[in-house]
Parts: sequence; C-alpha cells; structure tokens
Amino acid sequence: MKHMRVTFRQVNNVLFGLIVLINVYIITAPLVPQMTFWWQAHHSNRKAQLTQIIHHPTSSKPAAKAQPNSLIIPAMLLNQPTLEGPESNWFNLLKAGIWRWPDSSTPDKGGNTVFLAHRFSYTGPHGAFYYLNKLKIGDEIGVVWSNKTYTYRVVSSTEVNPSDTAIENNTADSEITLFTCTPLWHPVNRLVVVAKLEAN
Repeated sequence: MKHMRVTFRQVNNVLFGLIVLINVYIITAPLVPQMTFWWQAHHSNRKAQLTQIIHHPTSSKPAAKAQPNSLIIPAMLLNQPTLEGPESNWFNLLKAGIWRWPDSSTPDKGGNTVFLAHRFSYTGPHGAFYYLNKLKIGDEIGVVWSNKTYTYRVVSSTEVNPSDTAIENNTADSEITLFTCTPLWHPVNRLVVVAKLEAN
C-alpha cells in the first residue's frame, strides 16, 4: 500500500510538471519571435541589406537568373517568396507562407494585389506576417514579380472586422494590401497594411 502511495505521488508530480511546462509554453511562445526580432535588429545589418536588394535588385544575383515572386520588407526583416494557389487550398498555402489572394490583381497589372499570411499560431509561432504591426506609414516594401521589382510605400495600417471583405476589392491605384490576424493571443480582427506603388 505504501508503495502504491509513492507511485501515485510520482504520477501527480509528473502531471503537475507537465501542466507547468504547457502553461509556460502557452505564455511565452507568442513572445519568442519578438526577442528574435530585437536581436536581429540590433546585432545585424539585415534591414540595410534588404533595402539594398529593393533598390539594386540585380546587384546580388545574376541578371539572367529568374527570381521567385517574393515580398521584401526591411522594417519586418522579411524576404520571402509568395505562393500561388486556389482558394480551396488556403489552409496549406497559409501554413507554408505568404499567399497571394487568387481573386486579386498582380503588380504588373496594377490595381490591388492582396497578400495574406499567418501572424502566430502555437504550431507555428513565427508566422510570415508576425511583425506586420511594426510597419509604419512611409515604410518601404519591395515586391518581386515576374523578375521585376516594384517599390511600394505604406500609406495606412488599420484593424478591421474579419467580415470586412472590402480590403480585397480592386482599386484604381496600383497598391498592395497585406493582412493577417490580430491580436496575437486572441485573433478576432484583421491587421491590414496598404502600400501604394512608387514611380519605378
């Protein structure tokens, strides 16, 4: 009987330890990418390198080599390919990275090109748009499309209701719309950043 009490106590201790570890993960996981960003922003010249790529896209790669369609956002320390695919495959596309909304335009056609990506999930804490909230009016965004780099400037950053589909509408101006879920722990809204094309 004494042996069984010890065994139950050990099981209780193990379960308590697991509960503590799970809760620590739940609390800290959303914050880990913030620490990573701070370290990179203060201990590397990544932002300057990405700005250089936007302004001199062929300086780092041979001109003949095709570049993948991608987003370059120095303020987010982001340089990542964009994905194409049907709306029916949205779950896998968002899990893989940045997805261009298939019903939206493309940079070479003008109008509104819409990109969306995850910001945070417990299975993938560092989503492609985790740092979207760091973009401010005036920040620069580069979009590589069909081997040409288009430069955009942020004009707004707002939160909208998930039912607000107007952010996906086409526009007369050439612009891009980036959106993701917000806030981190309770993503009930959409964080929307709009940037307009600059003269290239």
